[in-house]
Amino acid sequence: MESRNPAFRGNAFDQRGAAYGAAGYGAPAYGAQQYGGAPPGYQAPGYAPPATRPMTMDDVVVRGFLSLAVLVLAAAVSWVAVPTSIAVPVLVLALVAELGIWAFITFGRKANAPLVLSFAAVYGVAVGIISHSYNDLYHGVVFQAVIGTALAFAATLAAYALRIVRVTPKFAKFVIAAGAALIGLMFINLLVHLFGGDQGIGIRDPGSPLAYVFSVVAILVGCFFLLLDFDAVEQGVRQGAPEKFAWYCAFGLVLSLVWIYLEILRLLSYFSGRD
Repeated sequence: MESRNPAFRGNAFDQRGAAYGAAGYGAPAYGAQQYGGAPPGYQAPGYAPPATRPMTMDDVVVRGFLSLAVLVLAAAVSWVAVPTSIAVPVLVLALVAELGIWAFITFGRKANAPLVLSFAAVYGVAVGIISHSYNDLYHGVVFQAVIGTALAFAATLAAYALRIVRVTPKFAKFVIAAGAALIGLMFINLLVHLFGGDQGIGIRDPGSPLAYVFSVVAILVGCFFLLLDFDAVEQGVRQGAPEKFAWYCAFGLVLSLVWIYLEILRLLSYFSGRD
């Protein structure tokens, strides 16, 4: 199965459990027929029991909720336990660890429980520190952002289930290109800010209309990535992807949801007065 989500690139999960049902995976090595006068139940040499089973929707749901639960727990712990004096160093360490695990999963095409849950944990630490900082400045904005993220998820799922938006190869290329463009603009904005521009190029300046437009576009792109995630899950179940692919699906869903949450959090802060 070839997924359209960039986190699922490659063919590491494209086979049905290494040709599920082929020789050595649930079928006799030399066909289903038994030889000559072999006794009933005899299997030809080379037969092996199934090495894996196909992924189900329940697998994705369970792993997705588990990953989100770990992320939320880590965020809550970092919110309460990380003092303001060391918040920035801890945030930097969490972001570096998060980037390293993300790269290993994405480019190494490795997804399993330890990796995905570790990613969710360090991502949760970063999210908790960022959320606490926002809530100190704009009281109540975190709760509003959580509600907004839940509504965005429900609306995107409904749009996908009702086929209001169809995930096509052209749509997938557009979403990936848009996501790369947004990340590129954020990187440029950071560089300009570091080298003397107080507000960067304006995409994160609350006083600039460009910041509002950028955040709205970023939220929409996050929802589009959710559509790619839903399509990857549906295609994986339909084509019999192996069970371990469910961890990849959970990984993609966590990435998309946190992207949406952080952008909603920032957008809402533009409308909130400082406490």
